[in-house]
Amino acid sequence: MVVIGIIAGYFALMNLIGFAMMGIDKHKAVKKLWRIPEYTFFVVALIGGSIGTIVGMRVFRHKTRHWYFVYGLPAILVLQVALVLFVANSPLQFSIM
Repeated sequence: MVVIGIIAGYFALMNLIGFAMMGIDKHKAVKKLWRIPEYTFFVVALIGGSIGTIVGMRVFRHKTRHWYFVYGLPAILVLQVALVLFVANSPLQFSIM
């Protein structure tokens, strides 16, 4: 049970980071300041922050004209969901101890 809590906390943190990064980068874009590199958004999405990054993109209306964000971030999310479903339904048994 503790492991599930740690995993859930990790994904919540990564999604919060992805959401915040979109807001920070949008603010920096408006102010013409140094920006967050685009690959950083994809790295955060790949390591578990895809939902937060997508929601941030929509909420802040940021990066919505870039096709690789509009299609790439949801594609990452679909692959992550497929991976979770595959692992959850696999015949392999995973145990902590």
